[in-house]
Amino acid sequence: MAALTEENRDYWTELDSDIGDGDHGINLSIGFRGVTEKLQENYDNSNDINDLLKKSGMILLSKVGGASGPLYGSFFMKIGKDVVGKNEVTFVEFVDMLKNGIEAIQMRGKAELGDKTMLDTLLPGLDYLELHKEDEDSIKVLEDAVAIMKQGSDSTIPLVAKKGRAMRLGERAIGHRDPGSASSWMLINVFLEEMKKQVEKV
Repeated sequence: MAALTEENRDYWTELDSDIGDGDHGINLSIGFRGVTEKLQENYDNSNDINDLLKKSGMILLSKVGGASGPLYGSFFMKIGKDVVGKNEVTFVEFVDMLKNGIEAIQMRGKAELGDKTMLDTLLPGLDYLELHKEDEDSIKVLEDAVAIMKQGSDSTIPLVAKKGRAMRLGERAIGHRDPGSASSWMLINVFLEEMKKQVEKV
């Protein structure tokens, strides 16, 4: 995710320049650099998934400015709350983890589907995952969910923003993609790419 953030820093910032403060990509870059540095310095190589994700979330919360810090920080801090002490999870457990994280974003941001936010990406994908989390081909399920999330990001383009800085623009926000909707599906896609690598190793 840190590598993805560096690759897309300018793209996400450009999206945010259209309807926000113009710092979305820069802020995420700072945040994930902080995660990388702090974990390298202080992480004790614990195999506890929750411990890793919670510490990552706390770093993002402290490092990332704007709305992204509290939202992504909350996501990572809550995503592993049901898998404390585990070093691997089933796909069903992974979907439940995503649900915890996305619910934390929704609680923090107070947004709903159609508000032109990252939830327009995350909620449709989560709905699909919950319907299909016990299907046999979990990679295909996650591929389909990521595709739905990408479509969710596309769906923000014609919307009027009802949350955040973009809300001030009214109809002038129409025609612009919400930057959080872009970064969120791309970050979830990292889970998919890593799952594929794990399967290839087996």
